[in-house]
Amino acid sequence: MCSKEAQTQSDKPARPRILVIKLSSFGDIFHAIPAVQQLKKQLDADIDWVTQTEYAPLVRCISGVSRVIPFHRRRALPTLLPFLRELRAQSYDYAFDLQGLLKSACIARLACARTIIGPSFHREGAHWLYHAVAGTRDKNRHAVDENLDILRYLQKPVEAPTFNIHFPDITPPGTAPRIGIIPVSRWESKNWPVASFIQTVTGLTQRGASVFLLGSPADADICRQIETACKGVINMAGKTSLIEMGSLLQKMDAVISNDSGPMHMAAAAGTPVIALFGPTAPLRTGPFGAKHRILQTDMPCQPCFSRTCQLWQSPPPCLTGITPEMVLKAVDELLTK
Repeated sequence: MCSKEAQTQSDKPARPRILVIKLSSFGDIFHAIPAVQQLKKQLDADIDWVTQTEYAPLVRCISGVSRVIPFHRRRALPTLLPFLRELRAQSYDYAFDLQGLLKSACIARLACARTIIGPSFHREGAHWLYHAVAGTRDKNRHAVDENLDILRYLQKPVEAPTFNIHFPDITPPGTAPRIGIIPVSRWESKNWPVASFIQTVTGLTQRGASVFLLGSPADADICRQIETACKGVINMAGKTSLIEMGSLLQKMDAVISNDSGPMHMAAAAGTPVIALFGPTAPLRTGPFGAKHRILQTDMPCQPCFSRTCQLWQSPPPCLTGITPEMVLKAVDELLTK
């Protein structure tokens, strides 16, 4: 016969178990962090997260995530059975699809969760696989706020967003101030001209700053051009993992970046960002928080959300209108606050 204490323990309701599906992209994962962490707090829940294999190490750095389930996007069929075994290793009370695509909705269904909830920004017919949709479609707000609709759907308080993510501590070379430069994004139309970056980096080194070039292996050529023109910079493009990049970004005094995934990583790590915006909208995808600076022009065609300039100009005038002098002024203002 059980003891009274054991009976009391067994009478306690089990903690809810939640599956979050956020597969990609790099920057979008950061947009989901506040919602996921508030879910854990408000429901006292265990959180498992499905993401693409390349982002699994990143998601493991996010506080509050119990288990990361990698999804092999490029090898989905050959890895389907082991993926399903891992997906169904737990029974889920809720599956929250924060991707909003047909494949992510299918993953939520395959998990056999009791309740499947999708986002207002769903597409590709994904909503037919949900039990409910959280919130109403409203793109005139930040992506972080869109994800927080899942708290509102559950009628839970929505707190001020925070990003509780931990990268390994490192001591980068150079001396303060340390300035990170992220000169490449996935869209050519979002890239500030290389010549403008060269002028800016030159101005920073003349001020005595230690300048770090950061990016993926695909960004190495452009970073090499800047390195060649600006002696003394520290070129880390293609030389770090995602986690190592996060460790470097959290040690920067400021970061200058196009609209890109690493820009969101820097903001989530608590580093002030000077963000250069052209065809996209900072209202929706700018670095989240008050400490950052957004630089953009006022072209009538902005934002066009196009990978190629609609005026057939390269680089687009919405970016060439941002001058190195404007960027250096913003750096000075951030560093003297």
